[in-house]
Amino acid sequence: MLNVGVFVDSFDRPIDEGLQLAAEFGCGSFQVFVTRGDMLASRMNKQARSDFVKRYKDLGLRLSATCGDFGLNFGNAEAMTPKEPLLKEAILQSVDLETDIMTTHIGALGEDPDGRVRETMVRNLKRLGDFAADNGVILATETGLESGPVLRGLLEESNTKGIGVNFDPANLVMRGFDHLEAVRELFPFIVHTHAKDGVRENRKAKEVPLGEGNVNFPVYVNLLRELGYDGAYIIERETGDDPAGDIRKAVEFLQGL
Repeated sequence: MLNVGVFVDSFDRPIDEGLQLAAEFGCGSFQVFVTRGDMLASRMNKQARSDFVKRYKDLGLRLSATCGDFGLNFGNAEAMTPKEPLLKEAILQSVDLETDIMTTHIGALGEDPDGRVRETMVRNLKRLGDFAADNGVILATETGLESGPVLRGLLEESNTKGIGVNFDPANLVMRGFDHLEAVRELFPFIVHTHAKDGVRENRKAKEVPLGEGNVNFPVYVNLLRELGYDGAYIIERETGDDPAGDIRKAVEFLQGL
């Protein structure tokens, strides 16, 4: 059976309520933002971190990853300067919260005629990846802004054990990329996945409930299995009027694969 989990922030309720719902829905794992509110590293002392771990363990849950998405742009040195300390604090916090993965977005290459954006991005990936690795954490960049081959090139060039991939098939589909090709390209780096669905029609992207979009989940999951992935599938629901209902259906859908 798949290791099905949920991004507890997707419930749009207090974190403790989200954890309770995750357990009630039969999830084995969860992910949580550490970029806001009481989950910020600066607002969580050692005791608060220990208490949080006890809460989720008492519910029979495992923290698959934190999310340190601070609106980063690894290709812009000036923009990274004030945010890098936040990222490093969140990496250390993740260790205290007992996970070895933190996901984030690294920004897009965009038009880069002289290669400077790429050079800056690779340099930041290397430095922050090494920092994460030194602390036993993998910083997993989320898919979607680049095709699988382009992202793989960036990761290989950064040459650090502390950078991996959080694979989100819906992000790729909604931007017109081949999510199955991307799995094959990126598999050596995939350490975590988001279970989300979406469609792209007439150049417009839309997130939809799991199983109703253009992500071919049966083929996608089987491909990951064949390649040897045994990590979490974290349900993420960012839109919709009934996130809890959509998440419950998504858990049942994934458990049936």
